[in-house]
Amino acid sequence: MLHIVNKSPFQNDSFGSCMAHSTDNSTVLLIEDGVFAALKGSSVADKLSAGAKVVALQSDVAARGIEANLADGVELVDYAGFVDLVAENEKVQSWV
Repeated sequence: MLHIVNKSPFQNDSFGSCMAHSTDNSTVLLIEDGVFAALKGSSVADKLSAGAKVVALQSDVAARGIEANLADGVELVDYAGFVDLVAENEKVQSWV
């Protein structure tokens, strides 16, 4: 299952709810302000190692200037990679 988070974890608890429902077979895609969940050393960074694969949209990371501060294990994808993730997963859940 692909989980998509677009809100900052410092704005609401969409990211926390998403991680609570994700499994080892899940992929969590961080887009828009959701990429702030991938900040190294943040108060939510420990949730990144919960088992799900965590991916961030490269253009949103770059737009927020946080490329150098990403937590270990977070992968970056471009828009084509975003489309591939949607196509590869039978189910997609957006957390708003």
